Amino acid sequence: MRTARSAVPALVLLALLVVGAGPLQAQQQAAPAPRITLDEAKTAMDAAEAAARANGWNLAFVITDADGVPIYLRRMEGVPTRNYEIAMNKVNTVITAQMHTVDYAAAVEAGEIEAIEGALTYEGGLLLRRDGQVVGAFSASGARGSEDAEAVLAGMAAIGISP
Repeated sequence: MRTARSAVPALVLLALLVVGAGPLQAQQQAAPAPRITLDEAKTAMDAAEAAARANGWNLAFVITDADGVPIYLRRMEGVPTRNYEIAMNKVNTVITAQMHTVDYAAAVEAGEIEAIEGALTYEGGLLLRRDGQVVGAFSASGARGSEDAEAVLAGMAAIGISP
């Protein structure tokens, strides 16, 4: 009887160690994916909007994480909802293709890759990379594709990310 009683605390302690080890191991194995921060997204968005305003373009902007989930979006005064939808489609294209929309369009045109169903080939969707890793996507819509891209590039430059 004495042996059974002294074994109970040892079994409880063993159970706690086993249960506690699971989450600890999961935390050690699953490092968070790198991503653009909210502060960086705000800085990039402000710079992109400033570039758009300086050129007289009214744009919708979307910045997402590496999974394509929006972190920050902005629709300038008077921009139709459709431009937000196009900007969102651009980032979806960028994330799915893992390349800028202009590069995706060229690769599809050259027959190097298969077209992605519903993907856009308009310029102005760019992949955000830091140290070779995708941290997000940034797009704009509302002007010509090259102008959308110019505004996005201004935003990227403000946070030290180059295409």
